[in-house]
Amino acid sequence: MQIKKALLSVSDKTGIIYLAQILIENGVEIISTGGTKSVLESEGIPVTDISKVTGNPEAFGGRMKTISFQIESALLFDREKDAAEAEKLGIQPIDLVVCNLYPFEKVLKQGADFDTLIENIDIGGPTMLRAAAKNFKYVTVLIQPSDYADFIDEMKAESGTTSYEFRKKMMSKTFNHTADYDALIAQTMDHHTGTESLRLAFENGKTLRYGENAHQKALFYREKGIANSFHDMKILHGKELSYNNILDISGAVNSIKELTDSACAIIKHSNPCGLSQGSNQRQVLETAWQADPISAFGSIIAFNQKLTLDTATFFELTNEDKSIRKFIEVIIAPDYEADALAYLQHHKDLRVLQYIPEHLPEIMDYRYINGTLLAQDYDQVLYDKMELATQQTFDLQAQQALIAFGLKAIKNIKSNAIAVVGQKQGKLYLMGMGAGQPNRLISTELALRKAKAFLKAEFEGDASTFDPYYQMEISKAILISDAFFPFADNVEMAAEAGIKTIVQPGGSIRDKSVIDKCNELQVNMILTGTRHFKH
Repeated sequence: MQIKKALLSVSDKTGIIYLAQILIENGVEIISTGGTKSVLESEGIPVTDISKVTGNPEAFGGRMKTISFQIESALLFDREKDAAEAEKLGIQPIDLVVCNLYPFEKVLKQGADFDTLIENIDIGGPTMLRAAAKNFKYVTVLIQPSDYADFIDEMKAESGTTSYEFRKKMMSKTFNHTADYDALIAQTMDHHTGTESLRLAFENGKTLRYGENAHQKALFYREKGIANSFHDMKILHGKELSYNNILDISGAVNSIKELTDSACAIIKHSNPCGLSQGSNQRQVLETAWQADPISAFGSIIAFNQKLTLDTATFFELTNEDKSIRKFIEVIIAPDYEADALAYLQHHKDLRVLQYIPEHLPEIMDYRYINGTLLAQDYDQVLYDKMELATQQTFDLQAQQALIAFGLKAIKNIKSNAIAVVGQKQGKLYLMGMGAGQPNRLISTELALRKAKAFLKAEFEGDASTFDPYYQMEISKAILISDAFFPFADNVEMAAEAGIKTIVQPGGSIRDKSVIDKCNELQVNMILTGTRHFKH
C-alpha cells in the first residue's frame, strides 16, 4: 500500500526537513502540529494543519493536539476488514507516523523542577505511536532521526511504501521506546512522592552456550542507554564467550581500571591471583604470573595498554613442546600490535578481546537475588585516612604508592580478603592473597603461604640461603586487610611470618588490643577508615 498521508510531530527536529522533502517528492501529504508545522512551513514545505483532520483547534497551551477520534481511527482501522466502516465515518488512513516524544529525560538530567517535568510528559505522542505500532501491518512508524535513512531506502526499494519486515522492526522499537519513556516517568514520579522504584531495560540478548554449568541455560543482555558496556567488547579472535568468562572478564577489567603505568591482572574465579604494574609490560606480566602460576592455568588476563608482541610471546603459543605452552582462556587489552594479534591467533580457541578499562561504566552495582534487587554505589573511595596507629617509626609517604596499590587490589578480592603486596625495580605487585574464606585467619594463612612461594620462585641463590633472603624481602612487604581484625591472632601470624607492616580499616571494639599486639611485636599498623568488603 502506497504511503499517501503522513503525520509528523517531533520534539527533536534533526533531519525532519530532509525527510519531509523526500515525502513531498513522493506525493505524500504531510499533516503536522505546532512547532513541527512552523519549521516545515518556514522551509516552504506544504503542510496540512492537524486541526483540519481533527475538526478541533490545538488547545490548552498545546496539551491537546493529536488526541482525537479522527486521528486514532486513521491509524488504527484495519485497511481491509474496516474499510467500509472507515469510509462511512469519513476516516482517511494515515500511513506514516513520525514522532519523538517530549524530552522528559533531557530536562530531568538538566535538573528541571517538578512543574517543568510535568509539562514534559507527552500524552498524545505515546498514544499515537502505540496506535501506529499496533497497526503496523498497514502503518509505518518512526521514533527517532536515526531511522530516517533506512526508511528512505525502503521507500526507494519498495516503490513508495515499506516492507512488512521493516514495519515490524519499527513496531518493536516503538513499543520498547514508549515502555522506557513511561518507566522513567513513573520512576521519577515515585521519587517525588517519596516511594523509590527502579525499572531497568535490557536489550540484544545473546544466547550463551550454557550458564555456570552445562545444564543451565544463559543469556547475555545489554543495558539500554549505557555507553561502553561489556556487551560492546570487540571479539577479535577465538570461540564464543561463556557465562563464567564474562564474570571473570568483569573481575579482570575492574582489577586494572584504577592502576597506572602498564598493568596486568590475572583472574581466576573472579579473583585476581596475579596483579602487577610497572613500566615494562612483559616484566609486569611475568611478575603477575609468578604470584600463582598454578591458578594462572586457564585464567583470564587483562592489560591496560596496547599489547606488544614481546608480551604475547610469553605464552609460548608456538613452542614445539606443547607442555611449555601456557593455556589461558581470554586476553583483554585496549589495543594490540598487529604482530601480537597475529601471534595470539595461533591458539584457535583463545578469546582475544578489545576493551578500554577506563570506559567501564560506573553507575550502580546491582544484584538480583530471589525476587529482590540490591543496589549500591560502586566502591570508589580508596581510603578515608592514612594514620599510623603504632609506636614504631615508619615512612608513610615513601610507602604511599604501594599501600594504594594494595588497597586497589583488595577492593577486587572476595571477602574475607587478605593481600600481601611488594615493590621492586619500579614494579608494584601482588605476592599472595587469601580470598572468600569463612574467617580472616585462614585468608591470612593463605596469603602468607602464597607470598612465600612467590619469593621462593624468584630466588636464584643456593637453597640454604633462602631463609635470610625471605626474611629480608617479606619485611619490606605490606599486608592489607579488607576489614578490621577482630582479634590479634592475625597480627601474631603475620609477625611470625616476618611481616612488619599491616594496613587495615580499623573500627573493631578490639582495635586497642590489636594495636597493642602490633607494638609488642614491633609491627607497623596503618588505619585507613575505609572497609572494602566484596561478597
